[in-house]
Amino acid sequence: MRRDRAMALLRAVARGEVAPEGALDQLALAPFEAVADAAGDVATLDHHRALRQGVPEVVYGAGKSPAQAVAIVGRLAVRGEGFLVTRADDGMRAALLAAYPAAVENVLGRTVRLAPDEPVRSHCGRVCIVTAGTADLPVAEECAETLRSAGVVADRVTDVGVAGVHRLLARASQLAMADVVIVIAGMDGALPSAVGGIVRGAVIAVPTSVGYGASFAGLAPLLTMLNSCAAGITVVNIDNGFGAAMAALRILGSRASSNVTPDASSNAKPGNEFGVAT
Repeated sequence: MRRDRAMALLRAVARGEVAPEGALDQLALAPFEAVADAAGDVATLDHHRALRQGVPEVVYGAGKSPAQAVAIVGRLAVRGEGFLVTRADDGMRAALLAAYPAAVENVLGRTVRLAPDEPVRSHCGRVCIVTAGTADLPVAEECAETLRSAGVVADRVTDVGVAGVHRLLARASQLAMADVVIVIAGMDGALPSAVGGIVRGAVIAVPTSVGYGASFAGLAPLLTMLNSCAAGITVVNIDNGFGAAMAALRILGSRASSNVTPDASSNAKPGNEFGVAT
């Protein structure tokens, strides 16, 4: 259950349209749920994650069979919340699309996303995804799809690595408008430092496994980003576009919550899943 749905339910109680007992039943309904197949339990879903954190549980596809993935997302979709599956291989994506023809496949990002029954409300804040090279796009697409599942459509700045830093500087005004900049880079991993030196907003660095032997499958850019001389950069794990998107959503959610007064009157505008007045 998303925060905006919970808030709508509570307002319905305040208006006398729903009995308190009925609202309590809806709020308490299966905060978590075991999912099983013929071989036994395969997952325990956290249905109240969106209520606590603003974003529903996301399904990590790697290590699961197509049948398991379909069974898991089925319990999410039946509640009208939609779903997002990351790191889904060809067979898993095919099975999910067969079960849910309305879902959106991102082949490059290896994701499948089903929109919720009710559109997710947008919220205050702007995110920009920056990639050093075209080879970093798979990670960028995973990041973008995760943001889209939460109602955020990010700006994009592509192929502006430090080998031609003038390309980055030409987009400086666009970067400056972002509240959060997610910088995705392999090779030497120097791009987040360059971005961190010219923008005011939060910078989240994502090292990728792109590069020749001495990049050690992303370890070299990871260490470069951790040792950045640009203060305050956040670094996530190698190829973790999903984690970067979730960090950005937490930042936006924290900013939004600070704008909501604790004694808001009943005339306040409905909040979105981050609790922001819209």
